[in-house]
Amino acid sequence: MPEEYKKRIEASRPRFNAVALQQYGLVINSGPSGQNSRPALVGAKYAEEAGRGEQYHARVLRAMWHDAARIDDLVMLSGLAVEAGLNQDEFMQALERVDLDELVTADVDQARDYGLNGVPAIVINNRYLISGAQPYEVIKEAVDKVRASQP
Repeated sequence: MPEEYKKRIEASRPRFNAVALQQYGLVINSGPSGQNSRPALVGAKYAEEAGRGEQYHARVLRAMWHDAARIDDLVMLSGLAVEAGLNQDEFMQALERVDLDELVTADVDQARDYGLNGVPAIVINNRYLISGAQPYEVIKEAVDKVRASQP
């Protein structure tokens, strides 16, 4: 990760933490920046395929944003998968699957097409991009606009 990008992430953390606390009552204790999230993302594709996507996603997010865990630690990541109801051996094998890695690549390509280069980011109905930590009202306004434009 380029040093300039790391500095930008670190500079944005106080605002991100403040918005999370003020708007959502969440205390953020994020893990270190610069982690390789690819294994966690491939793991998410496997978890979704196995019908445990929501459980896996919740555990990985908590580990990263609340417990300051390293989601690039495969031992820790496989433990989260087990907590989510996945078989550890099958999960570890899935991390090597080319088809799942290609699905992650497709997601990354789509994010680039949208112009996204960081998190959090929300795309609503392929029309509204909400980038960065935003107050609840901003998200609600975008959802309301989408609902109003639906037939």
